[in-house]
Amino acid sequence: MEIFNLNGKSWCSYFLLVIVAIFGFLASFAAAETHYHEFVVQAKPVKRLCRTHNTITVNGQFPGPTLEVRNGDSLVIKVVNSAQYNVTLHWHGIRQLRNPWADGPSYVTQCPIQPGATYTYRFTIIDQEGTLWWHAHSNWLRATVYGALIIHPRLGSPYPFSMPKREITALLGEWFDRNPMDVLRLAMFTGGAPNVSDAYTINGQPGDLYRCSSQGTVRFPIDSGETILLRLVNSALNQELFFAIANHKLTVVGADASYTKPFTTRVIMIGPGQTTDVLLTADQPPARYYIAARAYNTANAPFDNTTTTAILEYKSASCKKGQASKPIFPSLPGFNDTATATAFTAGIKSPSRVKVPTNIDDNLFFTVGLGLINCTNPNSPRCQGPNGTRFTASMNNVSFVLPRANSIMQAYYRGVNGIFTTDFPPVPPVQFDYTGNVPRGLWTPRRGTKLYKLKYGSIVQIVLQDTSIVTTEDHPMHLHGYHFYVVGSGFGNFNPARDTANFNLIDPPQRNTIGTPPGGWVAIRFVADNPGVWLMHCHLDAHLSLGLAMAFLVENGVGELQSVIPPPPDLPRC
Repeated sequence: MEIFNLNGKSWCSYFLLVIVAIFGFLASFAAAETHYHEFVVQAKPVKRLCRTHNTITVNGQFPGPTLEVRNGDSLVIKVVNSAQYNVTLHWHGIRQLRNPWADGPSYVTQCPIQPGATYTYRFTIIDQEGTLWWHAHSNWLRATVYGALIIHPRLGSPYPFSMPKREITALLGEWFDRNPMDVLRLAMFTGGAPNVSDAYTINGQPGDLYRCSSQGTVRFPIDSGETILLRLVNSALNQELFFAIANHKLTVVGADASYTKPFTTRVIMIGPGQTTDVLLTADQPPARYYIAARAYNTANAPFDNTTTTAILEYKSASCKKGQASKPIFPSLPGFNDTATATAFTAGIKSPSRVKVPTNIDDNLFFTVGLGLINCTNPNSPRCQGPNGTRFTASMNNVSFVLPRANSIMQAYYRGVNGIFTTDFPPVPPVQFDYTGNVPRGLWTPRRGTKLYKLKYGSIVQIVLQDTSIVTTEDHPMHLHGYHFYVVGSGFGNFNPARDTANFNLIDPPQRNTIGTPPGGWVAIRFVADNPGVWLMHCHLDAHLSLGLAMAFLVENGVGELQSVIPPPPDLPRC
């Protein structure tokens, strides 16, 4: 038997270390701050592509203000709606534990903030760090109403990688040379596909390759040899994007506010709603290098085939004008390069072994995709989809309908009947060859406000299966109120006998938004430990508007700490 003999000096040193550790732990909580902001949603003139539009902004800024907080901090954000549209704000990726009232999707967890009204979002960051963002969650206001939400570690807690010298945020977006709400309104009237955007943007600016744009091109100055942390957000309304920086490698260290196992790449594929953190070292000859993004398009449909740019500018680079001063352009994949996109996504893993839930309580299989509604009068102005139909979208053959008389969460909390049902199907009502030649009779979904009920603490697995109805496509699926492990993905129809055996239960990544491979499937797992109503939807807003969504109703558990908190007194009414 081994005996440890600690003398008095050793004991004193030991207790001193313990006391220091305890005080350090308590100090990290004592240092938590509450951040107060006022967000005024208002129309302001914004000039892009030679034209000025009365654009919906926050505090007159496009993109909107960046929020910087630390893990453990709280936010109190008063939203004043001075625009002509109803609005809500969603804090994308924030778990909002027991607090669906701060989540923001219109008519799901709250009624919208009406013109002239206010609502104050109050929430706390709990065990999250990294890059997230916020955006409008009502119709297509998200096209211009968005901004970054950066969560730094607690004071005294380092990054799990070498400390960068500086941090830079790049928000990728889409610009419509018209009112985005009018684009949506026209598509919803005609039943056809909405017009695509006219430009992509980096921090609100299209860049050198568009008309009337080069003077506003974003420039990121950098010193030779320094390493920066680049926080990348895809704020685009309807488009996955490839992203690269000429001649520079990018080391991925985070995604969706979760740290990842570092890996190096020259190209990033990032879907709407997703964030990616990379380390960039200025190790190239001093010069000017283009930062560029353009579409990764997986659907057989029109898309914005343009390229947005910013400039990585070495401070020591020559200032001489002429050919030599033109920035170097990166090599970007072709718009349909699914192999590159798949390889990038597969490279994202957790930093080390994680505890993946294994004993599944709710094993769900959701088909996701588009559909068509037949018209009695195919020549009608309201039937401008393929062959005189109207576009729709669904999950498990249910096209989600937002209520108008009340929000789902308010109705559930107050016991109001007639707003929703809890009979969302756990599997497709009819099994078919999901990625093959689908019979025409299966192209038209039912409409409804259907939820799937989960018991508190249940372990959930969802396989999200893309379909070939209308077209196969990468659908970036976002789950509110949760992050989840991505345990598997593949092409074709999911085969549980074959594919489950290949699941990654060692170091799968944690995400809040994940794409379905075009003509394929992706499997996710999570523990239903956050009570409330939580929307799951495609983050292509064109598809959300068509009904590609559903919602989970997670019941209260036992006691106050497993139950939804009461709604705030200023919660908007419908």
